[in-house]
Amino acid sequence: MTSQVPLHEGLFTWPATKPQLLGSRCSQCAEAAFPAQPDCRSCGSRDTTIVELGDHGTLWTWTIQTFLPKHPYLSGETADTFRPYGVGYVEMPGGVRVEARLKPNSPDQLKIGMPMQLDIIPFCTDENGDQRMTFAFSAVAEV
Repeated sequence: MTSQVPLHEGLFTWPATKPQLLGSRCSQCAEAAFPAQPDCRSCGSRDTTIVELGDHGTLWTWTIQTFLPKHPYLSGETADTFRPYGVGYVEMPGGVRVEARLKPNSPDQLKIGMPMQLDIIPFCTDENGDQRMTFAFSAVAEV
């Protein structure tokens, strides 16, 4: 039976009905980081804890990736199957900016300041047949 497993442990809660990105927060100066760091980038303290950063943010900046990333790139895409995709920074509550793929992938679908939501998506299938999951952000549906 195929399982869905995180591409890398410690990036997000999984499995979860409402996945959250995981980061670290310094107990000395309250600086938050993503991905989680054992040392604080701001004050150098080694007193950090793992925290949930949330599942929503605001698009801080973006671009469109129009070329296949260099190898090794685990997705299995080739020059023939590659399709451009959005990539950007999403600012989470508390100010942490997270670099991520964006599900909107054309300039007319992306706007700085737009609300974004976390999605856990398949990235590749490993040698055991398991789906390796990663995170991306998509635009929050208007109500």
